[in-house]
Amino acid sequence: MRTRAITGLFFVIVLVGSVVWGSISFSLFFLFISLASLHEFYRMIKTADIKPNYLGGLIFSGSLFILLMLFELEKISMKAFYGIVPLFTILFIVELYRKHERPFINIAYTFFGFIFSVLPFMFFYELGFLEGVYNYQYPLGFLILLWASDTGAYLSGKTWGKHKLFERHSPKKTWEGFAGGLIISAFSAFLISQFYQGLNTWQWLVSSLIIVIFGTYGDLVESMLKRSYHVKDSGTILPGHGGLLDRFDGLLLSAPLVYIFLALCS
Repeated sequence: MRTRAITGLFFVIVLVGSVVWGSISFSLFFLFISLASLHEFYRMIKTADIKPNYLGGLIFSGSLFILLMLFELEKISMKAFYGIVPLFTILFIVELYRKHERPFINIAYTFFGFIFSVLPFMFFYELGFLEGVYNYQYPLGFLILLWASDTGAYLSGKTWGKHKLFERHSPKKTWEGFAGGLIISAFSAFLISQFYQGLNTWQWLVSSLIIVIFGTYGDLVESMLKRSYHVKDSGTILPGHGGLLDRFDGLLLSAPLVYIFLALCS
């Protein structure tokens, strides 16, 4: 428990610091997080029959994230993204020479790793540039709402939890916990709206609703992935907590939806 607490505290300090410090630290930190998450995904699903192109997937995903970073930092134009097309093509050609029995399964998992483990972080990254220039309030606000949801769900579930939410994939989740997460996250959204003036109160409240609902589903989907491959944790990078996908599972489905919602209504 002590190791878990120390690891959690240190990780939160580094995470918040990278967001608040500025656009460069924010960019580099989440580039690392996304690629480390992809590494965890490939490690989990690699079996005798499934062999994703580990190096190719990392290069493809990292290149796309870096291009997005440079574009938002106003270092390149949108045309630079054309450079990703050769990498996309090469991943197919390389599979011709790997001589595996199921080449298209390998290709599918290589690209799905990007969709599952990296693309959500790219949407989260875009929250920082919602106004066209970097503003830490949006990604930090998102994280606060996500943590509030998790904390509310844990405390409520532990105290009053009786009715299982989705026992097949997450036996500990309850409807009472879900309700507690919803209330605490909504309250946090109201408080945030009083200090962060970029969005209206209703926009923060809707964002919190998206985070609670789809953050819960993201958690369940990641649990489904782990159960499918009979692993307890996605990784070991965070002692006492597991892997990065374990820590950011609530972000995987909710970040793209929150970004789209705010981009359309802000």
